[in-house]
Amino acid sequence: MPLDFTKHFAAVPTEFKVRNNTACSWRVTVKPMSGRVTLDQGWATFVAVHQIKIGYMVTFKLLTPDTLKVIIFDDDGIEVVNKCKKHDEAFAARD
Repeated sequence: MPLDFTKHFAAVPTEFKVRNNTACSWRVTVKPMSGRVTLDQGWATFVAVHQIKIGYMVTFKLLTPDTLKVIIFDDDGIEVVNKCKKHDEAFAARD
């Protein structure tokens, strides 16, 4: 995450709930690294389930202090809509 984004937090959470465009959610841990904040455990699962590829654009919108909405666009700029599928229960977020 860019440092400008992290300035919006009094303290950056250790975990985010990332929500896709069909309201399915995943837990993703946050890891400080070289003066930045990166999405860590759970992010690879989110990427795999949503089949995010090189060339795709991913946008993030802060919904609550610990929830991010993630919108994915394919390499043609078309929004990718993923219905909830079975995914790694270890990282499924609970509402």
